[in-house]
Amino acid sequence: MTQAWPKRLSIDFNSGNVTAEDSRGGLHTFAIGSPEAFEAISAAYLRCGWDNKYVYSFSWLGRPIIQLPDDAFRLQELIFDLKPDVIVETGIAHGGSAVFYASVCKLLGRGRVIGVEVELRPHNRTAIDNHFLKPLITIVEGSSIAPETVAKVKAMIAPGEKVLVLLDSNHTKDHVAAELQAYAPLVSVGSYIIAMDGIMQHLTGAPRSSSDWATNNPAQAAREFAKARSDFQLADPPLPFNEGSVRSRVTYSPDSFLMRVA
Repeated sequence: MTQAWPKRLSIDFNSGNVTAEDSRGGLHTFAIGSPEAFEAISAAYLRCGWDNKYVYSFSWLGRPIIQLPDDAFRLQELIFDLKPDVIVETGIAHGGSAVFYASVCKLLGRGRVIGVEVELRPHNRTAIDNHFLKPLITIVEGSSIAPETVAKVKAMIAPGEKVLVLLDSNHTKDHVAAELQAYAPLVSVGSYIIAMDGIMQHLTGAPRSSSDWATNNPAQAAREFAKARSDFQLADPPLPFNEGSVRSRVTYSPDSFLMRVA
């Protein structure tokens, strides 16, 4: 489960201590070099980054990619480990994530991307259509939860192909819950369906947020989905390499990885 963000935070570089106040007013002091301090400071970094639209400052092979670099690195490692035949992404926006996933597939010599977008802007479609990785990207326009859209995606996947699904379109809890129900049957055993942008649960009161985000968010949909199902479990992929003391991830997508286990 997602760790609560601190209510207040102070950093004293002279003493080398970080003091965090929890939601009940309790104060906790950690050495700045501790994993606990890293988690607290990371929360401040993520909130500050959200307010400054930090994730809107990156691109991949010429296309804007609205992702935290930490999350992108995490996903490429998962793709490398799974080596899926098909990556389904709902919500492709500028196409940067689709191009990113396709580039990893290209390097692996295996896999392709199916991108679902409710209404792709003409300039984005043109840019994707003219991209050198377009042969590995198929675009399906329509609501990601519309039965006809899901049927189109399903028809593009051959029996026995390994499928990974990333949900990155409308981030309301109800929409993500509907996506989970619609796309979970496509996910291969041992692979994942990922509900992106659960950071919303921590951002009530932030710019561009809504007052109900504490409960109306993708992470809540993922937790409820996992609780109701025996064939999926909420579990982060293992870290393939870590010589440091930090075990948590700096991420926009906490409680997001649903692995199919049966």
